[in-house]
Amino acid sequence: MFSPEEITEVIKMLTEEDLDIRSVTLSMNMLDAIDREEERSVSRIMDRVEVVQRFSQVVDEVKEKYGVSIITKRVATSPVQFFLEANPSKGYAIKLGKALDSLAIKGGIDYVGGFSAFADRGTSRSADVYISSLADVMNSTSRIAGVLSAGSTFSGINLGSVRGFVDQIFDMRPESSSRVAVMVNLPPDSPFVPSATHGLGMPDMQVNVAVSGPGVIESAIRKNRVNDIRELHNLIKRHAFKVTRLGELVGKEVSRLMNVPFGAVDLSLAPSPKTMDSVARVIEAMGVQRVGGFGSLTALAILLDAVKKGGAMATSSVGGLSGAFIPVSEDSGMTEAAMSGSITFETLIMMSAVCNTGIDMVGISKDSDRNEVASMILDELTLGLSLNKSLGVRLVPVDGKPGSVVDLGGLLGKVVIMPLKGISSSISSMDGFIPNFLKRLDFG
Repeated sequence: MFSPEEITEVIKMLTEEDLDIRSVTLSMNMLDAIDREEERSVSRIMDRVEVVQRFSQVVDEVKEKYGVSIITKRVATSPVQFFLEANPSKGYAIKLGKALDSLAIKGGIDYVGGFSAFADRGTSRSADVYISSLADVMNSTSRIAGVLSAGSTFSGINLGSVRGFVDQIFDMRPESSSRVAVMVNLPPDSPFVPSATHGLGMPDMQVNVAVSGPGVIESAIRKNRVNDIRELHNLIKRHAFKVTRLGELVGKEVSRLMNVPFGAVDLSLAPSPKTMDSVARVIEAMGVQRVGGFGSLTALAILLDAVKKGGAMATSSVGGLSGAFIPVSEDSGMTEAAMSGSITFETLIMMSAVCNTGIDMVGISKDSDRNEVASMILDELTLGLSLNKSLGVRLVPVDGKPGSVVDLGGLLGKVVIMPLKGISSSISSMDGFIPNFLKRLDFG
């Protein structure tokens, strides 16, 4: 039973502190739609429209039933690379992208993730077509998202796939590049885009949930003003427990009504451009004057450990990235810090050691040297291999000089063009792949 005080506290979280469910995601196996005949394959994809429409309706029903704000409805599909193996042509890749985009629009879904491929140690014919078509596909669609897996603890990092990814994002519009990322150690059950795919070993359908709640954590810290680190940790842990319980409640109800298995809750704190919905503000509430200053990594590590411990107590189904998101454009505090110079690429790489989103939603000038950009991405991905964790990079190349700001609107927020070092690096132009590290031997 919940006490009246706890019920009142949760109501306040929902009404005053921007507690919401960031996403409910239906993960779907679409491998049965693979066919050499393009039209037949597209037709089988579009056969899912009624299922997706039903999912959208169910999410709305649950939202109304519990009075909970659910920000986005998403679908994750089997990686499109598998389709391209049967017919490795750029025209087919574009046709598949438009079909998935149409599925999202007709189904009433905000995003469809799964326009994805794996090129961890080398580039197969399907991955090669995928990479070469990425810009054309994203520029001709509005609701699909994708991720290129360029490495893993088991395989190392494929340098060629990173270079290909960089070339493609430089040919994209800013909004288009916000829907793609390059990653290592990609999880099979992420509810967030662009990392969401229907991974191998999953049931035909399952529901995954992404929670939010940085505003709840910030409010609790500022209200209680504790001076003991363990008390602060425990305070965050208790609130993370409640946030996660809400996510599991919503996810299981959607699963029940859809009659599909419940998958996992991603414990990540996901910010938005709203002032009271910022991970950066949580770090500042913990005692750092401006995020990016010394102490930021310590605060972020304490925050994440408490969130994971509280969340793990609230659900037995943890999945996805389960960290804290620090997307520069989507977090008002991170945006301000980037504009002031307290957040740099070096700061983001440092913070990636404890969070799971890496360098996310950062603007770079289209005048940037592509080898330097690729080398910066390699630094981030290499950290993921060294620590055996999921890490990725999502960059937004835009016309303009460092310090300029481009407003993408909505959840995407304001993109700050951050300066690179301007130091030439040719390591990314070498052939082959970075061998897997000794950590691989931990698995036998």
